[in-house]
Amino acid sequence: MKKLITIERHFVEEQKRNPHATGELTDLLYDVAFAAKLVRREVVRAGLVDIIGMAGTTNVQGEEVKKLDLFANDKIINAIGQHGRFAIMGSEENEGTIVPPKNESGKYVLLFDPLDGSSNIDVNVSVGTIFSIYRLTGSNPQKADINDCLQKGMHQVAAGYVIYGSSVVMVYSSGHGVHGFTYDPTIGEFLLSHENITTPKNGKYYSINEGSLNQFHDHTTAYINYLKEEDKATGRPYSTRYIGSLVADFHRNLLTGGIFVYPATKTHPDGKLRLMYEANPLAFICEQAGGKATDGNRRILDIDPLQLHQRTPLYIGSEDDVLKAESFIKNT
Repeated sequence: MKKLITIERHFVEEQKRNPHATGELTDLLYDVAFAAKLVRREVVRAGLVDIIGMAGTTNVQGEEVKKLDLFANDKIINAIGQHGRFAIMGSEENEGTIVPPKNESGKYVLLFDPLDGSSNIDVNVSVGTIFSIYRLTGSNPQKADINDCLQKGMHQVAAGYVIYGSSVVMVYSSGHGVHGFTYDPTIGEFLLSHENITTPKNGKYYSINEGSLNQFHDHTTAYINYLKEEDKATGRPYSTRYIGSLVADFHRNLLTGGIFVYPATKTHPDGKLRLMYEANPLAFICEQAGGKATDGNRRILDIDPLQLHQRTPLYIGSEDDVLKAESFIKNT
């Protein structure tokens, strides 16, 4: 019989491997897992309650907000902020930083996208939550400010995502490999299902919104055409897999190999994805699994952020595929 390992037990075992660990990060991660359970409860019954459709407002990026976006955002803030373990938080749905009601002793920063891919929720397509954890840059939690949030991705102490699909899976890394847990609703627990995830060095899928083809720069078009060419020696042509939910596309490629591309375009020269809420946490996970993440010229985790809602192009996935994409950018 396969040994059942709960997410809490896994966090504790990981803590034991670090002689300098105090248990704080374990508590933080468990808080995130608990918040994910609350969001999952509403996602799976969204069509049965008045929680689908538009909320009638726009977020800081000028995008229409779904009702479930607001619900997920509030649940995560309330579930996590009440424990005082985070001194400051930032959400894709909030223009500025969020100071939890109890931040007197918190030594960490939480940045999160409460419901990635929420435009798909009305048609029952997988959505997700993405999170990123940093240490405060100073020693006084009550003086935490936006500068604590604007740290390079390389300084993350943990990152992860939850995908709400045919099953609910939480994937995380605290810098010691990548691990995945599947939620068992019969016992209300996340159980270890994907231990030490390693992404293939070469992939077989590419994920990009080809509906924006006329907005792509020449190097992006050339790279996509390269992936479509037939060449058995390099495993081409690749197959297209694009869900339109970043977490879902990334999760598939992480497990099976491939590349997700959201490039700079003629209309969006800085890209559209958020550096702090999407690119950094997924890049941290991808690198821990043996993959690579870049904006086409720079390693994502080396980018010095200037704004809380800063955008970036993103090429992320199997190492060889990302390196090939970079070569097209530099040589086309």
